[in-house]
Amino acid sequence: MRADILARHWGEPIGSLVDGAVVPGAGEAITLVCPATEEPLATYADAGAEIADRAHAAAERGGAAWRALTPSKRGEILMRAADLVARDVDAIAAVEGLVAGKPIRDARAEVGRVAEMFRYYAGFADKIEGRVVPVASGHLTLVTPEPLGTIVQITPWNAPIFTAGWQLAPALAAGNAAILKPSEWTPVTSLMLGRLLIEAGVPAGAVTVITGFGRTAGAALVSDPRCGKAVFVGSVPSGRKVASLAAAAGRPSLLELGGKSAMIVFADADLAAAATCAQGAIFAAAGQSCTAGSRLLVERPVYERVLAWLAEGAARLRVGDPLDPATEVGPLQNARQYASVAAMMEAARAAGARLVLGGGRPEALAETAGFYVAPTIFADVTPEMSIAREEIFGPVLAVIPFEGEEEALALANGTEFDLAGAVWSRDGAKALRVARRLRAGSVWVNGYRTLSVQAPFGGMRGSGFGRSSGAEVMAEYTQAKSLWIETAETPIFPFGYAPGAPG
Repeated sequence: MRADILARHWGEPIGSLVDGAVVPGAGEAITLVCPATEEPLATYADAGAEIADRAHAAAERGGAAWRALTPSKRGEILMRAADLVARDVDAIAAVEGLVAGKPIRDARAEVGRVAEMFRYYAGFADKIEGRVVPVASGHLTLVTPEPLGTIVQITPWNAPIFTAGWQLAPALAAGNAAILKPSEWTPVTSLMLGRLLIEAGVPAGAVTVITGFGRTAGAALVSDPRCGKAVFVGSVPSGRKVASLAAAAGRPSLLELGGKSAMIVFADADLAAAATCAQGAIFAAAGQSCTAGSRLLVERPVYERVLAWLAEGAARLRVGDPLDPATEVGPLQNARQYASVAAMMEAARAAGARLVLGGGRPEALAETAGFYVAPTIFADVTPEMSIAREEIFGPVLAVIPFEGEEEALALANGTEFDLAGAVWSRDGAKALRVARRLRAGSVWVNGYRTLSVQAPFGGMRGSGFGRSSGAEVMAEYTQAKSLWIETAETPIFPFGYAPGAPG
């Protein structure tokens, strides 16, 4: 049974990791379901507001202990955490494949990238430096970056371990405490990571993992006045709720939301390479990625040729059990998402989009359980169709023809999402010209989704605000403090005279 795999790698009941101990919830029951087989894996209780309150109290204590360490010591601990993640890559990847439906080879790669994240930000811990501002003689003015306090981080179900590391590493490197609230459907690898951080030497309480619903535990964590900043990765409606709760408490937020990313392929591009890249852009992770290249805009003279190459390559992709090393496309993570994708495909058919490939379950898995959707390609999609405007979060590609740069840009920039995009052309000047006008936080030229912890990542407009990686993220997790020191023999008073003295 699949539940045995979970028990082998997480051998205790699921709860919240508070002060270094797993604490059971007392709220509504939540059942984890294996997306590959639809078997129940485990049942646990929502943490709720009471455990959220305990988490904040623990974070205040643990955060104080974490900030009391020297920056170089914090860096040593985070480097040790990276080594522990690398040590446990097989166990973490197995659970990620089991619970999130991530193909095992992708899961292993993502765990490896989490280790890289902690190594990178470990190096930042003692390089968060201030500056001296030459205001005037008689003053020494220092500007120092200070931690925000406790960062509440709410992460999604599509890439649980990756987004946990993506958010925790820089927050801890900056000297903050962190409370992580993973999706209620995929909490286990976040618990495993929390345990490893404490094993590495992060004080219990400085890292906390709360398991439960966003509407209960998540809302209580963000609304608490002890929250220094709220960070959310997920859907637009939920992100707006988090930002609203944070704002009501007078706290800032960082939102990494959805996408409807477009790849623009001009007729002078390397078409074979573009078609191959487009497959990976949408079908990797079964399309369950905020940066999924779900729209492919192809210049009309090569439109049918690119479509044929796409269909031929996508038809060869192996869809199946995520724990099978040969699998390239796994299942969707949950039943609700499976129903949503099915409804979007039906709407595309009804609107007149031409189905080129897929459109339902893979034939080989037609009689089996699991939330599987075949790689799907719709052609002749028009801008008003929902498949061209709304995030699908599944392995469904909308292919749209265009004529010329201006139409391509109008189509690419024609949704509320501005997260990512790409331009394919052998004409370097044209590619750069279009890329500069493409409204997105990340743009690739003759490639797609090459991400690095060293570069900033984030969206614009409906795709959120703030940056979640690179050196830029350190500004998200610190705040500037000015320190004024009088050095003149005679103090310099505001407005040029001493208090109580005649003007």
